[in-house]
Amino acid sequence: MEKPYVCGLCNQAFSQVQNLRTHLQTHRKKKLYACSICKKILTQRNHVKPHLRTHTKEKPFACDVCHKAFSQKWNLKTHLRTHSKEKPFACDVCDKTFSQKSSLIIHLRTHSKEKPFACDICNKTFSQQPNLKTHLRTHTKEKPFACDFCSKTFSYPAALKTHLMTHTIEKE
Repeated sequence: MEKPYVCGLCNQAFSQVQNLRTHLQTHRKKKLYACSICKKILTQRNHVKPHLRTHTKEKPFACDVCHKAFSQKWNLKTHLRTHSKEKPFACDVCDKTFSQKSSLIIHLRTHSKEKPFACDICNKTFSQQPNLKTHLRTHTKEKPFACDFCSKTFSYPAALKTHLMTHTIEKE
């Protein structure tokens, strides 16, 4: 079952928004800790120091295979699956497997057709938050991708890639 509603305090996922709301009430009984930099609320004191690494860019956990470094131990654990090809999260509908739970959650939306991310401007909906973010550029006219040859700008990386071919293809 798809669980698109995620608790911002403990990352537990829920299939219905009401279940998330009920869950959030359990946090009110716990002592909460706020990040001194971004004010994110953490439910456990021992989560503060690892969270601070996202601001300091400290990366004490390194992969023994490729030496890529991570700020969180769980990020390294997840990364190691890319080397072992371990995919412990399986779709109950089509048996496709994933190395990360979040990838499975996103995949499940292809079966349910659920699109929980809506544009505040035109109400178009999306199954993934990054797709909504990209869509918003149609309203803001933001063009963050620039050509290194002529400085022309584009809203999407694919449009820039296509444009770059105009500079590299030999003219007849």
